[in-house]
Amino acid sequence: MNLQQVVSVKNMRESDAHTIAEHTTSAELMYRAAQGIFNAVKFTGKVAIVCGKGNNGGDGYALACILCQNGIIPTIFRACDGFSKDGLYYYKTALSLGTNEESLETASNFTGYDIVVDCLLGTGFSGEVKGELLNAIEQINASNAYIISADINSGINGDTGVADIAVNSDLTVSIGAFKTGMFLNDAPYYIDSMVNADIGIHLIEDEYKLVDYSLLHLFEGYNSEVMTTEQFFKKYNYTPSECRIAECVSELSNKLRKTVVVKTEHSAVIGDLKYVYFCADYLRN
Repeated sequence: MNLQQVVSVKNMRESDAHTIAEHTTSAELMYRAAQGIFNAVKFTGKVAIVCGKGNNGGDGYALACILCQNGIIPTIFRACDGFSKDGLYYYKTALSLGTNEESLETASNFTGYDIVVDCLLGTGFSGEVKGELLNAIEQINASNAYIISADINSGINGDTGVADIAVNSDLTVSIGAFKTGMFLNDAPYYIDSMVNADIGIHLIEDEYKLVDYSLLHLFEGYNSEVMTTEQFFKKYNYTPSECRIAECVSELSNKLRKTVVVKTEHSAVIGDLKYVYFCADYLRN
């Protein structure tokens, strides 16, 4: 059985760098990410793309190029100054293809837009959302549009899933591979549906596996240690923002010599002696 991968942010960052150095340019990977988002959604009507200054924003600018090439003229809203190198290239290209640009001050909770794409913050984000980024997230969450998050919902920590505030998405399009934080702590309550776009990243480490949520009950059988995340943190004196649940569950499973399941209402991480698995009821094929 060939199971999909779930990875840490560090693994993804290093794998991305390895892929760029040995196989594919960063600009091409950014375009593939944008194509993956485009392929996951039937884009119609009026589209807003809300961008940060990093590569997540660059994915949004590349998406704007693809939309223009397919007869849909989007509007870009920039939440902060600055660009990544490839992001600047696609930003200029998008404008040359006819993409509109407006200020967040005129967004008015994106009233009138049918689709809003969240390209503000990537999987490397941690800490507190402030300033224009906070303003952008609040306006997106107040919108009646269909909300798509690129790679991860802005505001969610890619490793732990912890978020003080984050974008509430109708669909999250993970890029390359699912990250652990998409299944943990606060993340399941911000993600309504999720898919992964394979863009050809060569993973340098085989970390965790994804299993179908319908199989969760098989791991909760006889003699398994099953608990909620809240029970897990309390029992073992962990805190959500500091605990790498997958590593802790793996160690606990080997120590107890039995399967350990730690779950939210919609997802779970499973230590099964040799392997660590993730599952969620909001994954879409």
